[in-house]
Amino acid sequence: MTPLISVIMPVRNGSNYIREALGSLLDQDCRLQIIVVDDGSQDNTADIAREYGCTVLSHASSQGPVAAKNTGLATAIGEYVLFLDHDDKMRAGALKALCAALEDDPAASAVQAKVQDFKSPDCSDSTVLIKPEPYYGLFTGAILMRRRIFDTIGLFSTEQAAGEIIDWTFRMRQYGLDIKKIDMVSADRRVHGSNFGRTRRNEEFKDFAAILRARLAGKAK
Repeated sequence: MTPLISVIMPVRNGSNYIREALGSLLDQDCRLQIIVVDDGSQDNTADIAREYGCTVLSHASSQGPVAAKNTGLATAIGEYVLFLDHDDKMRAGALKALCAALEDDPAASAVQAKVQDFKSPDCSDSTVLIKPEPYYGLFTGAILMRRRIFDTIGLFSTEQAAGEIIDWTFRMRQYGLDIKKIDMVSADRRVHGSNFGRTRRNEEFKDFAAILRARLAGKAK
């Protein structure tokens, strides 16, 4: 039997794009546990997710995407875990290819593929720029990991509002866990005016600085 993959989708007020994201998952030829963590939405995000047969977990009020990831991990029962934002889309066959790459390399704790940006058709903001070439993605739709690594490195730190991927990467290296890069595009990343990465860029820079200071202080002891 093929391994079960738990896909965790943190989302707040995502009714505009979530159908496309979930549809791209249901088109994958894999055994999936799709966990949608509704982080205090005020729209019908949770209802849509239930329509698609997802496990829906709800925060009564917004706790942020980092806490939402941890909530999803607490319910994940798959051997492998992947995070996907509600406004991104997996490419056909991508999960099966990621899974095969991880299965073929028992020494790897995670595999990382590339993503391709695309400008959302409903975005009229001329200042929104996209990267023309595929690039190695940070979590969403790009990294398939073994669930058990979180038993080793712990959950995401909720002290970070936007820098959890940086902290995760540091801890993976600290524990000597290998992240294998593969040359394929696994997901299309939607770029629009309200992307979390755009709206929380200052927080991400602050988180990176705080994480770097903590790591350097730890090495100095």
